[in-house]
Amino acid sequence: MCKNIGCKYFGFLLLLFLITIDNVFSQDEKEYKARTIAFYNLENLFDTINDPDTFDDDRTPLGKDKWTGEKYRDKLKNMALVLSEIGSSVTKSSPDIIGVCEIENNAVLEDLIKEPVLFNKGYAIIHFDSPDERGIDVALLYKKDVFMPTSFKSHRLLLFKENGYRDYTRDQLIVGGLLDDEEIYFIVNHWPSRSGGEARSRPNRIAAAKLNKRIIDSVLRLNTDAKILSMGDFNDDPINDSFKKVIKTEGRKRKVTDSILFNPMESLYRKGEGSLAYRDKWNIFDQIYFTGNLISSTKESFSFYKAAIYNPAYLLTSSGRYKGYPKRTYSVGNYTGGFSDHFPVYITLVKLAN
Repeated sequence: MCKNIGCKYFGFLLLLFLITIDNVFSQDEKEYKARTIAFYNLENLFDTINDPDTFDDDRTPLGKDKWTGEKYRDKLKNMALVLSEIGSSVTKSSPDIIGVCEIENNAVLEDLIKEPVLFNKGYAIIHFDSPDERGIDVALLYKKDVFMPTSFKSHRLLLFKENGYRDYTRDQLIVGGLLDDEEIYFIVNHWPSRSGGEARSRPNRIAAAKLNKRIIDSVLRLNTDAKILSMGDFNDDPINDSFKKVIKTEGRKRKVTDSILFNPMESLYRKGEGSLAYRDKWNIFDQIYFTGNLISSTKESFSFYKAAIYNPAYLLTSSGRYKGYPKRTYSVGNYTGGFSDHFPVYITLVKLAN
């Protein structure tokens, strides 16, 4: 128990700080506007139809997973519930912009935004088919009354195996537009996995990082003041070479300038937090990083407020060997009716309201 004067004074300051932070949105509700940008790996959101051009056989009624219409509907319901709640503790609403990956096609996204908890939110979809062998893609969901797209493009990542054959993977999607009349760009990623081992697969993620950097640089060449956010499942942590040496992200806010990309997930990683777990080790493969001008913005334009991993109790496995891990749809080959093997991540942007 805290008994000395110094300890009590520190406690008073901490309480005052928390009250101040809470009041930013409660007392000044008419003054400030908050927007949530989220990313979620939906872990194999597949329909039940067998596509002869992709390796989706497991997620069919006759496949290994015995993927039935009932399981598909449960998956949609679960994913929609999570998406409806990310960041709501601040904004009292679902995210305004959502990047997603591991979705099979546009049809599953249409089904997703028609779920009752999302139907009245006014989401629209930007999606391109990627050449990934399993048929999984990335996409962007956005609220039509908040964001107006003005440009979008899918960038192909060309990879080759040791035998010279193409290694087909996901495209990187960039969408530019007006978020409450302010121009902002969003890039959605799902970089190559660590299949075969981290070291052996590392060159593929380095190549993905180089493509991501080229996309960002191409926007900045046209507009040096552009605000750009890149989000995704990168299959790398914030401290890996793909981020620190190729993209050159900075995790310390005080070191960030307008020309430096800030990655708030790095400080979460160093605190031991994670968006997924493997062999009792937590990783933050799911990240959102952005141009430094989202820190130095004036109150009249959007600026970064906070970053977090969304991991409420219902998303956690409650017992057994994987207690505390994300509660996924299948575990050790058995259907568990869970959510995803990843937690979603999000950031909050704020600005003065008109």
